[in-house]
Amino acid sequence: MGKVVDVSDSEFDVATNSDEWVLVDFWAPWCGPCRMVGPVLSQIAEEREITIAKVNTDVNPMTSGKFGIRGIPALILFKDGEIVDRMTGAMPKQGMDSWLDRHMA
Repeated sequence: MGKVVDVSDSEFDVATNSDEWVLVDFWAPWCGPCRMVGPVLSQIAEEREITIAKVNTDVNPMTSGKFGIRGIPALILFKDGEIVDRMTGAMPKQGMDSWLDRHMA
């Protein structure tokens, strides 16, 4: 199915300029809610045709700044290289599935 990849500032455009679904997870190691979302995103990648691109905001500040990330975890959903939707904050898997279903159905 899908996959989870770590993406740096220099790789970001390559990762999101795809005709597939890409969910970018802006996170940091010290962020408790980010650690809660990580396993949920891994599970989603196993169940759906989607790439989860993880951007560590501590070491990739350019990409975070480019998208105006003010709080983490922040998720941006891309399709065909275009932003479809974005969300900030941790959410249980059921809520995340519902959010993705609205766009990917």
